[in-house]
This record gives sequence, structure tokens and C-alpha cells, in this order.
Amino acid sequence: MGERLLFYLLAGLMVLFSVLAVSTTRVIRAAVYLLFVMILMAGFYFMMGYNFLAGVQLMVYSGGIAVLIVIAVLLVHHIEHRVERLSAFEYLWKGAVVLAGMVLTLVSLRQFSFRRLEGAEHATVADVGERLLATGRGGYILPFEVISVLLLAVMVAAIVIAKGESENARNHD
Repeated sequence: MGERLLFYLLAGLMVLFSVLAVSTTRVIRAAVYLLFVMILMAGFYFMMGYNFLAGVQLMVYSGGIAVLIVIAVLLVHHIEHRVERLSAFEYLWKGAVVLAGMVLTLVSLRQFSFRRLEGAEHATVADVGERLLATGRGGYILPFEVISVLLLAVMVAAIVIAKGESENARNHD
């Protein structure tokens, strides 16, 4: 009963902070709400006993990407920058798109036949590391490297955007 209550509490908070992240007009608050969502996701991993995945979630996403988002927001915009409000029509059609995505996801999850992997219950962190960096069949080195290039591109883009903003501000002064 306690685990179920904790699950519903985490899920409710995640939905609340997700809605707040996309509905707030303040950019810095949206980044902070997104950080809370990522931390709550790590809570789900801890509940399932995936401590390694929870640690990665906290370090990489909550730590790295959220800090990168906050730094980019602070470099590009003023801290009190507000995003313009959407019209009622925009809320309606974007809500319909989100609802359609949720239905598609739920239908896909219902139709997929999940199966337990052989030997997965005894996997260690070393096994995960070996599989992550393996180049052969079942290895994940290519997606691992693609993600590192993506993160590098995001950092370069943040610097270029911040530099462009500061040069535009100097030209207007």
C-alpha cells in the first residue's frame, strides 16, 4: 500500500510540474519545473530498484542538461523574461495534439508484448558498462557517441546564441 501511495504521489507531482513547465510564462520557472520532473523520474527508477539508471538520470539529465538549460536561459534572456500567452484556439489545438499523442502512446503500450530478458535480473553495473561501450551485436556505442555529439552541438549553439544576443545588445546601445 505504501509503494502504491508513493507511486501516485510521484506521478501526480510529475504531471503537475510538467503542466507548469509548459504553461508558465517565465522562462526560468519553466526550466526549474523541468528540473523537478527529471528528479521525480529518478524517483520512479529508485522505486523499481534500478539504482544505476536513477543515478544516471540524476547526474546526466537533472544535473547536466537542466544546468545547461538554466545557463542558456540566463545567457540568452533576462531572468525576468516572459513568454507571450497563447490564445484559446492555440491552447485547444495543442491540447488536442497532446491528447492524440497520449492515446497513441497508450494504445502502443497496450499492444506491445513485453518480455523479461534472460539474465537481466543479475546484471551488474559492469555488465551495463560493457554493453554500453560494446561495438558488436547488441552494443550501444553508436547511440552513446551520437548523444555526446548532440550535447556538444547544444553547448556550441548556446554559446553562439548568447554571443549573438550580447553583440545585438551592444549594437543597440
